[in-house]
Amino acid sequence: MKLIVGLGNPGEQYENTRHNTGRIIIGMIEDKINTKVKFLMPDSFMNNSGKVVAPLIKSKKDLSDLVVIYDDVDLPLGKIKISFNRSSGGHNGVGSIIKHLKTEEFLRIRVGICPTTPTGKLKKPKGEEAVLKFLLGDFKKEEIAILKKESKKIAEAVDTIYDGGKDKAMSLFN
Repeated sequence: MKLIVGLGNPGEQYENTRHNTGRIIIGMIEDKINTKVKFLMPDSFMNNSGKVVAPLIKSKKDLSDLVVIYDDVDLPLGKIKISFNRSSGGHNGVGSIIKHLKTEEFLRIRVGICPTTPTGKLKKPKGEEAVLKFLLGDFKKEEIAILKKESKKIAEAVDTIYDGGKDKAMSLFN
């Protein structure tokens, strides 16, 4: 079963937050994917995503068909990075999935959410409290427009992953 998981938090108060990027992207790409896939937005909070995902992954084939989409504060807004077999990078939702699957061997599409200076340098919040406030803050209208534009590229990347393989997708979209 080809499964695309969009990470985020359930509830209206989190709907447009940066930490809900995975869920937001799923909503934008559901009708743009040419491959037959199942979409999942866990109904648990981010830190418990693995409890929802793990029961759906019953074989190595299921694991190889899993793609997790989530926010990445270490990437600039408007950029994506496809990665495989990596650590959580401090992302609690990905960490929960790794813990429950007992492996890091699944594909992720990291979606940049960090603003940049005019020269392209990341304007990353400093300190745990500031990062949390930023993640749980709502996207601005112009940021959502950038995500919509990026969603087309993400849909193409997903189709490439399923039709041409992860290596081809990584070489084309990273």
